[in-house]
Amino acid sequence: MSDFFSGAQVITAKETLGRLREAMRSTIKGKDSVIDRVLVALVAGGHVLIEDLPGVGKTTLAYALARSMDCSFSRVQFTSDLLPGDVTGVAIYDESVKSFVFKKGPVFANIVLADEINRATPKTQSSLLEVMDRGKVTIDGEAHTVGSPFMVFATQNPVDYEGTFPLPESQMDRFLMRLQMGYPLPADELEILRSLRSGYDSIPIAPVVTRTEILHLQSLAQHVFTEESVLEYILRIVGATRTEADFRAGVSVRGGLALKHASQARALLFGRDFVVPEDVQVLVEPVLAHRLNLLRPAADGLEERRLVGAALKRIVAVVPPPL
Repeated sequence: MSDFFSGAQVITAKETLGRLREAMRSTIKGKDSVIDRVLVALVAGGHVLIEDLPGVGKTTLAYALARSMDCSFSRVQFTSDLLPGDVTGVAIYDESVKSFVFKKGPVFANIVLADEINRATPKTQSSLLEVMDRGKVTIDGEAHTVGSPFMVFATQNPVDYEGTFPLPESQMDRFLMRLQMGYPLPADELEILRSLRSGYDSIPIAPVVTRTEILHLQSLAQHVFTEESVLEYILRIVGATRTEADFRAGVSVRGGLALKHASQARALLFGRDFVVPEDVQVLVEPVLAHRLNLLRPAADGLEERRLVGAALKRIVAVVPPPL
């Protein structure tokens, strides 16, 4: 158990995240597990990539998260002609002061929705690398810090779709998780059809959590206790990906750290100040799958995801958890 926590802090954290969860559930029907994983990424201070077919609610999910918090929000529609400066900002010469002035791009917000990120060229996609990793943008040698908390919520269509560019491996590695929405159950879809909403931006949702509360949750998550045997369990899982014959290369050190941080955030979401093996097991696939590539490429992206997921399930089944 961590000496950093009091029982009241754990209860308050769970209640705060419960408000956020319920606000999102009021809009996103039948996707409780997806919502929980998005909240884990938020508390862990990570970024999320939602990859799925058009029209299944990816953008709505991002918007619901942003509007449930008292934080700034911006949306960037990624297209093939989008330039890096359109995302990060540019230095413009100001005649009145006889010098260049930095004009901030849409990335300067707490929650940034990078919509259909894989429709932009790799050069534009890579403009997010620094800000996702370090929370700042460097233009003409000058660093500009973005908001805090900061989260990139990217959506993308399957890479097999025409007019899409695969994200570079270095870009994929910056996302804490990759998630899929999937089609809703018939009962949930019927409720969506009954709705009078005309679009995601007409969602009647108000902030239920403040920026200060989010920052406090992120600070608490860093102090969630991870027992030595659980750390060794994470290491064994990561190590197994490096010897798995199906993978071209194993998970990096960054990936192992991501799994630890996500597990700490999940523990807090469920009202604990310590990590249990289940936290790790549940998050192995969403945290690690997008960091792995098959030695022999599959026929398409969907088959690749299925095979990588199956290999990770085998690893979790074989690697013994701590007692």
